[in-house]
Amino acid sequence: MNVRSTALQGVVVVETTPVVDRRGAFTRLFCDRELATIIEDRRIVQINHSLTSAVGAVRGLHYQRPPHAEMKLVRCLKGGVWDVAVDLRAGSPTFLQWHAEELTPGNGRILVIPEGCAHGFQVLEAQSELLYLHTASYTPAAEGGLSYDDPRLGIPWPLSVADLSDRDHRHSPIAPDFPGISA
Repeated sequence: MNVRSTALQGVVVVETTPVVDRRGAFTRLFCDRELATIIEDRRIVQINHSLTSAVGAVRGLHYQRPPHAEMKLVRCLKGGVWDVAVDLRAGSPTFLQWHAEELTPGNGRILVIPEGCAHGFQVLEAQSELLYLHTASYTPAAEGGLSYDDPRLGIPWPLSVADLSDRDHRHSPIAPDFPGISA
């Protein structure tokens, strides 16, 4: 596993390389020892899987407020997505900046999104599947969301948005006085 930093502190890309032979391939999806400097004293407490059918569909941008904030490790198992992390951390030098990575099974990338960042993605291939490893359990009362098309973020989604959940439609633009998320 190779870890690559991004412009957002704590948002990293983990690159994996499959072992390929005549039978197929084997890929390590997670290794506590190799990711110890990223995971630190956190534990993976929840693993989720999503399937999104429509090309152009957007899920997000979602986050959880403290004390239920979570680190996510996101990997694409099938298809392809454009995966986005947005820095919402109060006092961060990259506050309200974002980073995106294309995730596919072929490129073997994992996007690590730390606490205090929102997460969302757009589907580039039909029937795309993601695997999420979380360091906190989902807590509905701690849930937050941002509008995918918020002008303060200026995220240039690669495709026209074809599908959005009712919940994600209801996310408001970021208030001018939004202070960010404190630890």
